[in-house]
Amino acid sequence: MDDLLAARALMGVSLAFHIVYATIGIGLPLLLMLAEGLALKTGDEEWHEVARRWIRPAAVLFAIGAVSGTILSFELGLLWPKFMVFAGPMIGLAFSMEGFAFFTEAIFLALYSYGEQRLSRRAQFFCTVPMVVASAISAVFVISANGWMNTPSGFRMVNGVASDIHPLVAFANQAWPHQAVHGTFAAYVATGFAMAGFYAADLLRGRKTTQVKKALTLSLAVGTLALPLMLMSGDWAAEALAEHQKAKLAAAEAHFKT
Repeated sequence: MDDLLAARALMGVSLAFHIVYATIGIGLPLLLMLAEGLALKTGDEEWHEVARRWIRPAAVLFAIGAVSGTILSFELGLLWPKFMVFAGPMIGLAFSMEGFAFFTEAIFLALYSYGEQRLSRRAQFFCTVPMVVASAISAVFVISANGWMNTPSGFRMVNGVASDIHPLVAFANQAWPHQAVHGTFAAYVATGFAMAGFYAADLLRGRKTTQVKKALTLSLAVGTLALPLMLMSGDWAAEALAEHQKAKLAAAEAHFKT
């Protein structure tokens, strides 16, 4: 195996591992916020218990996602140093801002996790709101960097060197809007249906408690409501792919001769 193939393989494995935890890290805070909101609105203690049951796996998966994401950031520099020397001035802003969003989510995740006995129910609910916003924004920033790789912008090539660099133009590249919308709603769909599957299995095992039924209902609702938006944004992304990256679309559809 040559160095290039090894680097591609390692990057692919790392991304495949990280995306699982990143997806849950985007979707689970939304479920937490909705459960806490329902507890606050209805006064039903079981909704709060559902949310508290979710916070432990959310914290563990957040930590694993943080570690796997850090590994990816090191791999970008170690495996693709020439690319990062060239692309760093354009996509560095997105990665830097993602760090701020990540730490914002971490702060409020910690406040929510350890504040049950110290914070009011209203304060606990408001801790979940920045978690939802920061996790989605974190994904949007990373997706911006990926979008730039698909549709580079915000610079001019002069004698083989990138010049006249505009990081904000690079950030708002052509691929970014549809990829960001599609990726965010896909995370909500995946998390909602994954949690619904978990609680459906609980029902099949005979755990037909009202808490399980409520968790199943909420998870199904999130997955179902996000699904049409994911499909529409996916169609938008496919149309953009056909316009800007015809060869990639052909490869994705296994049309190796066009």
